[in-house]
Amino acid sequence: MTGSDLRTVYAWTSGSKAVLGAPGAATVLPAKEQLTGLLPMQGGALKALNAGPIAFDGPPPAPIADLVDRLLAIGALQVTVTAGDEQLYTVRPFRGATGGRAEASTGVLSRFTVLRRDGGELVAENPRSWCDVVVHSGAVAGALVGGGDTPWTARLWSDLRWTGHAVADDAVETGVFPTASWSPHELWFHRRSTVGDRSTSWAHFGPTRWADGRFPPVPAAPDSYPGEPISLPVPDLDVLTVPLARAVEERVSTRSFDDASPMTVNELGELLYRCARTRGVRTIEKPGTATTELPSRPYPSGGSIYELEVYPVIRNVVGVAPGMYHYDSIEHVLRPVSAIDEPAVQRLLSPASLTLADGERPQVMLTIAARAGRIMWTYEQMPYAVILKHVGVLTQTLYLTATAMGLGGVAQGYGDTTAFAEATGRDELMECNVGTFVVGRPR
Repeated sequence: MTGSDLRTVYAWTSGSKAVLGAPGAATVLPAKEQLTGLLPMQGGALKALNAGPIAFDGPPPAPIADLVDRLLAIGALQVTVTAGDEQLYTVRPFRGATGGRAEASTGVLSRFTVLRRDGGELVAENPRSWCDVVVHSGAVAGALVGGGDTPWTARLWSDLRWTGHAVADDAVETGVFPTASWSPHELWFHRRSTVGDRSTSWAHFGPTRWADGRFPPVPAAPDSYPGEPISLPVPDLDVLTVPLARAVEERVSTRSFDDASPMTVNELGELLYRCARTRGVRTIEKPGTATTELPSRPYPSGGSIYELEVYPVIRNVVGVAPGMYHYDSIEHVLRPVSAIDEPAVQRLLSPASLTLADGERPQVMLTIAARAGRIMWTYEQMPYAVILKHVGVLTQTLYLTATAMGLGGVAQGYGDTTAFAEATGRDELMECNVGTFVVGRPR
């Protein structure tokens, strides 16, 4: 097979078509892009595209090449490269093409490009690109990782460089700060959990309740841990009268605590009651949809879903034995989860010492977990990003309340999610560690 066996096939992207109007004019839907000054050959090509794909064995005539560029610029045209009877790959835009095509016969995959299965297709995706590349041939998949040379290799790398799925060498992305500073998973998370090129239709983004009718809703309350619960006192909410402005101004991150005068179970109960208790649960029933439960707590939560749970890991608190507990926010009790000397609990505690002065151990570490299914049942693409926002608002609520109570606290930016799963016995896909907050009596 030679390079001359390559064919380029053009077809509308899903939902696109041309509506021809007056001579030399057309409207491309759904973009509503107006094309004017069309030559007869270009008008004929639009009619042909409406009927099905059109193919060229070499570069298309100049008028058609110009039309192709105009259609690519609005994301209305996809391009498939074939060799003989075999489809190699398809450039499938999800927005208008950017940048010009440059001749390039070599390159390396961008560090942000991933290959994944989507239904029956193998798709290359890149958060910095304007298109996906659908891989139809195993030989193409091999070529992406340097698997030899073929008559179409140069065309492949030229297209990958054009689409942003490949770069000349690693230094293009690792040698400059903006791209070197982003890890691939963080950039992917950022782009796929925000409104952008792939989600402006809202068809599969946001509170779609995609699971309704397929899976039962996740209840507001998790399964209880066995063991005798420890009752917590209910504080008088009117006693704490520190002005909000003062609490905000005096809030600091406390990294050293007084073990000779630790916080008490009453103070721990008050902090949890003021910040994380469930004030009530509404049941929403609508014809044709699943019945859902919407709690209310002191901090805000998207859709009133409240997927967060608090697990106090207690080392030194007057009035309660050391151990790991689950805060039952509905009953306002502590339910024993695991002994303090369990290896998984110790691994969960250990990173907190990196946050505290001189490697101290926390008096109390509030491990914040997410029952991810609570929010993922309703939301698409964005739920994990929303979970982290909820961790932020709960953390600030803990900070300000602890300050008003004369306690000290400090948030951590990391946690051992594997240790959490072992200590609690929870499946990480059902409930996972997403934040921690150390609290106690400041020195």
